[in-house]
Amino acid sequence: MKKILALVMAVVVLSTSAYAGLFFSKKQDKNRLSGEIVIDGSSTVYPITEAMAEEFRAENRDVRISVGVSGSGGGFKKFTVGTTDISDASRPIKNKEVKIAKENGIEYEEIAVAYDGLSVLVNKDNNFVDYLTVEELKKIWKSGSNVKYWSDVREGWPKEEIKLYGPGPDSGTFDYFTEEINGESGNIRSDYTPSEDDNVLVQGIVGEKNSLGFFGFAYYYENKDKMKVVPIDSGKGAVEPNHETIMSKEYSPLSRPLFIYINKKALSEKPQVKAFVKFYLENAMDIVPETGYVTLPQEKYDEQLSKLGLK
Repeated sequence: MKKILALVMAVVVLSTSAYAGLFFSKKQDKNRLSGEIVIDGSSTVYPITEAMAEEFRAENRDVRISVGVSGSGGGFKKFTVGTTDISDASRPIKNKEVKIAKENGIEYEEIAVAYDGLSVLVNKDNNFVDYLTVEELKKIWKSGSNVKYWSDVREGWPKEEIKLYGPGPDSGTFDYFTEEINGESGNIRSDYTPSEDDNVLVQGIVGEKNSLGFFGFAYYYENKDKMKVVPIDSGKGAVEPNHETIMSKEYSPLSRPLFIYINKKALSEKPQVKAFVKFYLENAMDIVPETGYVTLPQEKYDEQLSKLGLK
């Protein structure tokens, strides 16, 4: 009789343990993040967001994250009609984009994530361009420019035809550069090779001895052994972009903040989006430098976490 009782008790214990295990397993499954996060936009911000997505996916394997690269303008076209949850941007949203968002009932949060020093590059075999002034950049890149050869830029430089590479009109870098250098967004000569993909621009500059181009600092930093960065003189002496001069804004006028824009509805209704944004801001101090960009002060990330109710 004692043996039978002991056997019954053992079965009860095992059954209870199995049920408890199943209960907690279901509870864990219920709490596990899943679903999709759709992101698109700036090629400049892409390395940061893709690095964040990779680290986040390692901890949340049931969350699918797509990170597209259609340029800041291309990203906002999708974001302002509700196609994406997050938009990467290397410039602030424009008034016309704000209007479209309002018309479509899209409310959003603007979050600064890093600093960039928009970089001017030449081929690594170029041995005469030691720096460029802002006025020389304008002379080269403005709409209607008659600069064709390096000798047209500065006396003593060779009569070699310049091959120009730069972002296309959907890029926030395009907007920023044309505004800061040429005085008006979209003011640029038409006879250059454009691309929203900075890797295409890198390949062009690396492959052409008399090339000149511009794009985000991270793409230069990643390929610094393959090309030469040009110090820029805005009137106080030539300054090369690096982490220190970008953060201090000594590298002027091409130092700028980088952003992500978050759909408020996605933030409140999609746990995976909320968790990803929290992860993004909490890990920026570690991950942003790995991508070649410059971090904001820690207190700025903390302020933004509080602003979003994530701290």
